[in-house]
Parts: sequence; C-alpha cells; structure tokens
Amino acid sequence: MAIDLEALYIDLHRHPELSFQETRTAGVITRELAALGLDYVEGLGKTGVATAITGGAGDGPVVWLRADMDGLPVAEKTGLAYASTARGTDPAGTDVPVMHACGHDMHVTALLGALERLAQTRDEWSGTVVAVFQPAEEYGAGSQAMIADGVLEKFPKPDIVLGQHLTPLPAGTIGVRAGTQMAASDGLTVTLLGRGGHGSRPHATIDPVVMAAATVMRLQTIVSREIDPREMAVVTVGSIHAGLKNNIIPAEARLELSLRYPDDDARADVMARVERIVRAEAAASGAEQEPVIAVDHSLPPTINDPDATARLTAAFDRAFGEGTVIDPGMFTGSEDVSWFAREAGVPLVFWFWGGLDPQQWADAAARGTVNEDIPTNHSPFFAPILHPTIERGVDALVVAAREFLA
Repeated sequence: MAIDLEALYIDLHRHPELSFQETRTAGVITRELAALGLDYVEGLGKTGVATAITGGAGDGPVVWLRADMDGLPVAEKTGLAYASTARGTDPAGTDVPVMHACGHDMHVTALLGALERLAQTRDEWSGTVVAVFQPAEEYGAGSQAMIADGVLEKFPKPDIVLGQHLTPLPAGTIGVRAGTQMAASDGLTVTLLGRGGHGSRPHATIDPVVMAAATVMRLQTIVSREIDPREMAVVTVGSIHAGLKNNIIPAEARLELSLRYPDDDARADVMARVERIVRAEAAASGAEQEPVIAVDHSLPPTINDPDATARLTAAFDRAFGEGTVIDPGMFTGSEDVSWFAREAGVPLVFWFWGGLDPQQWADAAARGTVNEDIPTNHSPFFAPILHPTIERGVDALVVAAREFLA
C-alpha cells in the first residue's frame, strides 16, 4: 500500500518535537521504513534514523539523501485545521510551544516518498541510496551527533551527499547555485559581569544592563560601519537576559548572538570585531571582570560542488522544464548538512524548493510587498501549500538520486 503522503505530512505537522527530542517523529519514520520492507538503524545522534536501499546488482555509486526533522519553539498562528498545539520543554527547562516553522515535516515527508519510489524502481538503477533522517538541525548539532555515533561507518560511504530545504518560493520552483549556497554561522553567548546592588544606589554598582545596552548598539556598527558594503555579514543579538526585579541592579547580563558570514576569513574578521567591542564596552563601563564569550555552535558554509550542481541543474531542467530552476542567491541562513560531506570528503549539492501558492507570490511581487506579506521560515505563519509541494519535493529527490546512480 502506498504511503499517504498528505496524511503523513499533516500528522508530522500536528506533532512537532524540539531538537534531540524527536522520538515520536523517529517512530513514524521507522514505521514507514518497516512498511517498505527496509532495514534501519535508529538512535543515531540520540534520535536520528538511517536506512539504505540497494538497486540493481548493488554495484555502483553511493548517494546519501538527508532530511532534518526537528521543530522550533514557536507558537503556530497559521489558522490551519491541522495547526500544531504541541508544547515541549527547552534545554533550560522552560515549557514552550512547538511548531514546524521551518518545513522539516515536509522534508521528512518528501524523503519517505522518495524512498518508496526508489524502492519500487530499484531494478531501473544500480548502486546504493542511504537516507539519513537527522535530528537537531536547529541546534546545528544533529549531523555531528550522528557522525559521532558512527553513521559513516555503519552505512556505505557516500560518493555524494544531497539534500533539500523548503523555502517561500512559488511551489514548483527549485533554487540552487554553485558555490556558497548558505552562510557559515556561529552562536555566541556573551556574559557581561558587573556589580549588583540596590536600584536606588546606582553609583555603588557597575550596571550590566547599561553595559549590555551599549554593547548591543555598538555591535550593530560592525556591519553598518566596518564591513565593506559589497561583502556579506550579519550580527544579530537575538536574546538579552538581565535582572529579576525593577529595584535590583543585577550582577550580570547575558547576550545571545547569531553571526553569519560567507567564508572562514570573514568569520575570523567578524569574530575579532565582536570580541573587541564586547571587551571595550565592558572596560568603558568600568567592569572589574572581563566578559565571558562562549561559542555555543559553529557551522561551516554550505558549499555546493560546481560540477555536481551543473549536472543536477541540467537534470532538473530535463525533468521539470526549463525555467523551473533559478539561482536564489546565497542564503544568509546556515545548515549543518555539509558536515556529512566534509567528513566523508565528497561533493555536496543542497537546494531549495518552493512551497508557496504561486498566485500569492505573484500578487505580493506585483505590490512590492514580498518581505511584508510572505511568511518566511521560522515565522509563526509559515504554512506551505500541500500540493504540488509534496510531489515536487519527492520528485526532486528521486531525480537527484537517479542522476548520480548508475
């Protein structure tokens, strides 16, 4: 019996799980793999799952297909009949809403649909397809966790790694480019150390809240005043935590930063500038202790192999028609899929596929309001249309796998 991909997607969308907590999702995946008659290994990187299909005589290339599967701490506001009302507990122990606001439910659906198709047609191709269902992409840690658990040793080594990501392009569209497709990134936690005291006696304290405010404002000048406008860099302060009561000046403040850049040289440059500003603002505030700067995660740029990208673009054009594939430019978001290819020393191609109602896109483009009217990934309003998004996601993976199989 064929997988009901629409029902599968709706079920996954209704039941998102946070990073490294995707136990129910992994159970859905293993259930479908078992129904396809496929062996699998679960518990890779805590909740990850992987399986392999051999086609023909088994001789031939090894193609890895990857899908991530974690949700986000976002309260869904799409109004869909199948909107998530799920909740979870984040690493700090806080109860939070959970939503598939980045399309990972669609990624899992498309990969399971592609595996079904490849299994049904295994006499038409030769080689091995390894499917990797990865946890914790949103933490930038899931791929390395699976690698640490031996996924590269437990399955045939890839000749190429392929993956895709849902994005608010018109449904049916595929976006891919050679070279850097997604930026490198680092997540930093900066702890500013002051001296606490009574809110009525600020002169007897070293106020880390003021220190934090000055630091946030100065950090914005890295991109606006220090980086060549022709270059790409992003410095975002996404979180500030300080104090518990209005009449207590706290002893410390914590900033959480997201940094983005196209390559390692730009990373070193931006990191140095961040550190200079953080330390200088602390000194300007009279801090008696040096601030603490911790790197929470670090992701390399997602770089598409030029030759493999050209080959895959031609295959997509043949399969879906000229004009389907566009160059979306470099995305300033980041991914951890490239660790699989980097660790194996093989090429990577990672592309985007659209999930937006084409008329909605056309109307917003005509008004010049795409940024205002089109919900993006991580938005509480992110809601891909089901069809033809599911079908194009499945077809793209099958076309890509078949292109690099014998």
